[in-house]
Amino acid sequence: MKKGITITILIFIAIVFFGALYYLYAKNQEAPVVYETEKSETKTIVKTTIATGNIVPDEEVLIKPNISGIIEAVYIKAGESIKAGDMIAKIKVVANVSNLSSSQNQVQGAKIELDNQQKLFNRQKTLFDKGVISANDFQAAEVAYSQAKQNYNAARQGLDIIKTGTTSGLGSYANTVIRSTVTGMVLDVPVKVGNQVIESNNFNEGTTIASVADVGRMIFVGKVDESEVGKIKEKLPIEITVGAIENKKFDAVLTDIAPKGKTENGAIQFEIKASLTNRDDTFIRAGLSANASIILEKAENVLAIKEALVQFDEKTQKPFVEVETAAQKFERRDVVLGVSDGIYVEIKSGVKSSDKIKIWNQGSAPDEEKK
Repeated sequence: MKKGITITILIFIAIVFFGALYYLYAKNQEAPVVYETEKSETKTIVKTTIATGNIVPDEEVLIKPNISGIIEAVYIKAGESIKAGDMIAKIKVVANVSNLSSSQNQVQGAKIELDNQQKLFNRQKTLFDKGVISANDFQAAEVAYSQAKQNYNAARQGLDIIKTGTTSGLGSYANTVIRSTVTGMVLDVPVKVGNQVIESNNFNEGTTIASVADVGRMIFVGKVDESEVGKIKEKLPIEITVGAIENKKFDAVLTDIAPKGKTENGAIQFEIKASLTNRDDTFIRAGLSANASIILEKAENVLAIKEALVQFDEKTQKPFVEVETAAQKFERRDVVLGVSDGIYVEIKSGVKSSDKIKIWNQGSAPDEEKK
């Protein structure tokens, strides 16, 4: 029994021994790893953050009526260029029955008062001509008569305005014809002939008849995430890319950053605005979607390598690279990093343009490829 156990143990030891010998033999037969190298390059590195938004006019003016009624005529259409004072539309006034009745009563009351003051004036004039009353009494009667005439005329004008929207003597002040208040391009005409419109007053913003803007002064309005808003500041340069305009970038400057964020889809978004600086002659339509690359940092014509070549010390976390000193012989070089765009990183010191840097994390390649 003991002899059988001894033989088994010896056989196991022999198997382990010969297995180790085979492993070492196979290990020695493997080809050594050949590391590839890359050189540094001279590049311009730009660190950016992206914001999405739209191109809109800097100032868009909504033209609203000062009187309620029905659109009788529209003189413009979207896309036309107009000047301040040009006619936009004409409104046909629809009289309010209550206001009309009240105004008619005011006219009748003013007429009764005028007739009464005229009789008093005629009586006082006769007495004044006979020397019965003084000049002061006559002048008081004359003033009362004149005021009665003025009140009557004002009541009649008020009645005309309620009926037609205008009256004699107002001339260009008549508000049945709506005119543009600014010079620019008509962006939208949301009303048609026959539509009813409401006047703009303290209690109602009124119906928009047209929107007019200066399309030569366009801005970018977009939103950035709360994780990025701390990296940006006003007056940073921006590159605008408009989806509908291919192979074209527009320079802009960041002008406004909202002090308060808004929750959208569970994330806090901050609104930003940027003014375009190189419009040239390209026509940009209002409302086009656009992307803004906000330039956070920029290093021009600097020595750079791929970020994948950089290693970090396990203890100090300081960056370093391995530079080839002889065939497949490398030494460690500490480096000082600068601006990074996520692919390339600026090297401020540590390597030269002629140095060959080890690709330390290259994947396994077939033997023939390595050779």
